[in-house]
Amino acid sequence: MSTSSSSAAETKNKIEFLKKFLVFFILILICLVIFYLNHNKNDQYTLKSLGLNGSVSLGDSLFKTNCVGCHGIKARGLVGPDLHSVTKRLSDKEIIKQVTTGLTPPMPSFEIDPQNMSNLLSYLHTLE
Repeated sequence: MSTSSSSAAETKNKIEFLKKFLVFFILILICLVIFYLNHNKNDQYTLKSLGLNGSVSLGDSLFKTNCVGCHGIKARGLVGPDLHSVTKRLSDKEIIKQVTTGLTPPMPSFEIDPQNMSNLLSYLHTLE
């Protein structure tokens, strides 16, 4: 009788383990789907921004409206870094990610439409 009860307990433990494993697997799968969907959305934004022709003058205006407080009127840096030659240090994709996510504190994240991002990139490319 003890072997059948230990066998039943062993079977019950296996079922509990499989339930926990299945829940864990489903949670991991959900996280991966969310990551993929978010990454895909960001990638589409980046591709759209890079596919547009930006205006240097509009990018300059955008910079003067939003960025001079930290980067200075001449983009030589104050709280934020000097942005001259930033396009040689970072790719356009990296710049887009920096602007939209604010990767390095105290840089805030900005919600900026693809055309204005393209304008800002065009302006940053003029800072040699």
